[in-house]
Amino acid sequence: MVSVSEALPDDVDALKAALLAERAGRRDATDRALELEAEMAAARAHASDDQALIAHQQLQIAKLKHELYGQRLERSARLIAQMELGLEELEADATADGIAAEQAAARATNVAPFTRRRPSRQPFPEHLPRHRVVAPAPTNCLCCGSDRLRLLGEDTTKTLEVIPRQWIVLEYVREKFTCRDCDKISQAPAPFHVTARGWAGPSLLAMIMFEKFGQHQPLNRQAERYAREGVPLSLSTLADQVGACCAVLQPLLLRLEAHVLAAERLHGDDTVVPVLAHGKTDIARCWVYVRDDRPFGGHEPPAAMFRYSRDRSAQHPQAHLADYTGLLQADAYSGYGKLYEPGRKPGPILEAACWAHARRPFFKLADVEQSARRRARGEPAGAISPIALEAVRCIDALFAIERGINGQSAEHRRVVRQELSAPLVANLESWMREQRPKLSRGTDLARAMDYMLKRWTSFSRFLDDGRICLSNNAAERALRGIALGRKSWLFAGSDRGGQGAAAMYSLIVTAKLNNVDPQAWLADVLSRIAEHPVQRLDELLPWNWQPRPVACKAA
Repeated sequence: MVSVSEALPDDVDALKAALLAERAGRRDATDRALELEAEMAAARAHASDDQALIAHQQLQIAKLKHELYGQRLERSARLIAQMELGLEELEADATADGIAAEQAAARATNVAPFTRRRPSRQPFPEHLPRHRVVAPAPTNCLCCGSDRLRLLGEDTTKTLEVIPRQWIVLEYVREKFTCRDCDKISQAPAPFHVTARGWAGPSLLAMIMFEKFGQHQPLNRQAERYAREGVPLSLSTLADQVGACCAVLQPLLLRLEAHVLAAERLHGDDTVVPVLAHGKTDIARCWVYVRDDRPFGGHEPPAAMFRYSRDRSAQHPQAHLADYTGLLQADAYSGYGKLYEPGRKPGPILEAACWAHARRPFFKLADVEQSARRRARGEPAGAISPIALEAVRCIDALFAIERGINGQSAEHRRVVRQELSAPLVANLESWMREQRPKLSRGTDLARAMDYMLKRWTSFSRFLDDGRICLSNNAAERALRGIALGRKSWLFAGSDRGGQGAAAMYSLIVTAKLNNVDPQAWLADVLSRIAEHPVQRLDELLPWNWQPRPVACKAA
């Protein structure tokens, strides 16, 4: 075996050459390692970019399908929301991997830098104010040092920025004047506040109300955020303002409810609202009645009326609609039964059933995609019922006809339904009555058929009345905010709190139905309602509201 000392040459030049060769080998190995690291980072960036691109294209396809087929895709809206969340994560990962690839390529010498494909950026909105920040100009030439410089042009880099919310104290100064003739004092009247000796301006009150009832942020969370911004406001102080605003807006609420109950047709539904009790929470209810004449070409503005009750007793909807006569589209809740009685005073209410509600159990039994996903997860997949699949196809054909006549006049809708929908409804009824005896009594499919056959008059009423919609989705959309808010505010504090929340839901949801910004509307109404003539109170309703000019607000 040869020792290390015997393997090394004795010549100094040879030793230098060996040392240089070893250092060159180390540099080559380091460079190769850096190149491999850069190539791996670029590969990861490419893969992340491709995944984000695929997710973005799939999201666009899903949105286009939802626009084309609408309610034919039962879970399309929920799936689109999930896809948007997934795209958010993939885009963030792709950006992080792209930056890592660029840094790795900068350390290597023979690896091209990774450049991520990005869509063209949209220009900033024109209504945003522009603030020019001019960088200090050089006083001498950077090349020769001469001070003989002449302006050639400029390059502008646009950056979108946000200025944090500013809290200000408005001081209303009312000068006093004395008369030299009679010694009487003249002074301008004090500004109006929603509460007596109030301290909060209308914009602040609108923000508090909208965040509580529109964004579902409880007052304790708002108080914590305001304290972090340097404005400590106690919970009781904020609650006082909420109660005062509800009282001030009560006249508008009465006008809104009168408008809703004057409708020819209403959508009705209810949802669960937990309410605080002694050591527990009770299950209360929030009811909604929506007026929306747009599907049959009506010109009256849409509106929603919310009501709160401690339970789901039948007496509540009967009291809500005690003076109403017309059409009611709702589910098969038995509490509506007395409203449909022929001898009811002041008159009977005609029941219109919801085809979307009846379709759901059939769709669940015929959901091919859900069964495939369960098999992929290794879970037992339920059998797909061909009878349920046929029922879904028949109901979807009716919805396809409805999409073509949505927004048309009631008479035109009736004519088209008599021509196209009536044969489909007759065939569906005869087919269901033929299939029903073949099914066992307790099966889900039999219960779904019984639900429709027992109420077939209500389901087929839309054929003779163009005002009736095929679904009750207008009421379900109005209740969606409460369903989302339950995860935030958990429960109502009391029955009075539930009633106040129902009142504010009515105003905020109605503003949204009329494409009005609820917070801007609340701020303007709270600043004007004290001096507004009561005979012209309808001008402040969301569908009649016209914001005041900016110059008037500044004054």
